[in-house]
Amino acid sequence: MEEYDFGIVGLGVMGRNLLLNMADHHFAVAGLDLDSEKAASLVKEATAEQKVKGTTSAEEFVKSIRKPRAIMLLVPAGKPVDSAINSLLPFLEDGDIIVDGGNTNFPDTDRRVKELKEKNLHFFGMGISGGEKGARFGPSMMPGGDKQAYERLRPIFEAIAAKVNGEPCVAYLGSGSAGNYVKMVHNGIEYGIMQLISEVYDVLKKALNYEDDQIQKLFEAWNQEELQSFLVEITAIVLKKKDEETGKYLVNLISDQAKAKGTGKWTSQNAMDLQAPIPVIDAAVNMRDLSKYKEERVKAAAALLVEKESVPSADDWGNKLKDALYFAMISTYAQGLVQLHLASIEYQYGLNLEVIAKIWRGGCIIRASLLEDFRQAYQKDPSLPNLLLDKNIGDILISKQRAIRDVVKLAIDQGVPVPALMAALGYFDGYRSEKLPTNLVQAQRDYFGAHTYERIDKTGVFHTQWD
Repeated sequence: MEEYDFGIVGLGVMGRNLLLNMADHHFAVAGLDLDSEKAASLVKEATAEQKVKGTTSAEEFVKSIRKPRAIMLLVPAGKPVDSAINSLLPFLEDGDIIVDGGNTNFPDTDRRVKELKEKNLHFFGMGISGGEKGARFGPSMMPGGDKQAYERLRPIFEAIAAKVNGEPCVAYLGSGSAGNYVKMVHNGIEYGIMQLISEVYDVLKKALNYEDDQIQKLFEAWNQEELQSFLVEITAIVLKKKDEETGKYLVNLISDQAKAKGTGKWTSQNAMDLQAPIPVIDAAVNMRDLSKYKEERVKAAAALLVEKESVPSADDWGNKLKDALYFAMISTYAQGLVQLHLASIEYQYGLNLEVIAKIWRGGCIIRASLLEDFRQAYQKDPSLPNLLLDKNIGDILISKQRAIRDVVKLAIDQGVPVPALMAALGYFDGYRSEKLPTNLVQAQRDYFGAHTYERIDKTGVFHTQWD
């Protein structure tokens, strides 16, 4: 039987494109899918020079891969992952490696690592970002698991990953569920940035009465400057598209009820457990939830009228909004990276934030030119607890804080909801506050619950009879 270098279970768009990407780099690859048409189409898409196999037989699939076998699962998270693993188990041998490439909740990965270790098998959770095009031509990949076993995967992953300055956007991140965890936070940051962009769009449209083509041109121009990023780039592309039937801008015909797959929610939930404040991501999750209450929002729009202030004159609101978005994007990345820092300690992942910033520079949905600034900040100080404490990053925020304050005030006066922009600014102001008003919170807690408090003028724990 012929030997193949790598196998993928699940030949949907991502699985098929990743295998063809590997075949482009001269690896022999095999795919397994219960749908015979998908298995056959994989082979049809391959060129004569590529060594590609498609099958519906788990036994044939497993036995065709060279030892120690490296097999990736690209099936929906949850029970389908366990089902796929169980279908392979009868044919696997000691030392074989299974990689879950889906958006799996990290506690499930920890469970599978433990269960498969008992069977002398290696299990990796790996985040993959970049969508269909990324899978085909170069994604960003975030693997976590046994470091020694990763050497079997490394040559293939480094070959197919996106490249920035010749460096592959993939690296071993840490033990256990580190890969899935990093991808979860990546997606949380993605939620935050998308919400920020939509809020800036809303301010331009509702508060400043910009025309659709004006807004589109702004985003297009911004992507050529310091805001250069995948999400700003595709925003300009999306805003340019017109509906073929009506001739109207397509974005104006799309429902405002957003969907989500849960990774943003998981990020927020886990951040609460870690006591990692991520208010921009929380706001983004909340606004997607609020978007679902369409009927109520229609009624509220008619009933809860706001008296709008006149728009203050300004030379260039476009520049203010650009600077406000840049400020808020930095704040969002900083919040997510702090969560990774705390999670690495809590779960003993051993994460290197410079490496994470490096592999996010290309291929992934949150790639942006400013990630190189973050990489350099962590290179200078690997123990940096928060990007806001890096002098270069701090100076950028200081220089742009006036813009986001003006934009937030404008939005408030015009009744345009900007919870994520407000959260980005609130985080900055809270983090730079030498003294917060939580001394009053502590006094309140002691009053109604005898929870005690500490003093700043003497050591010890105190309780007071307040009345």
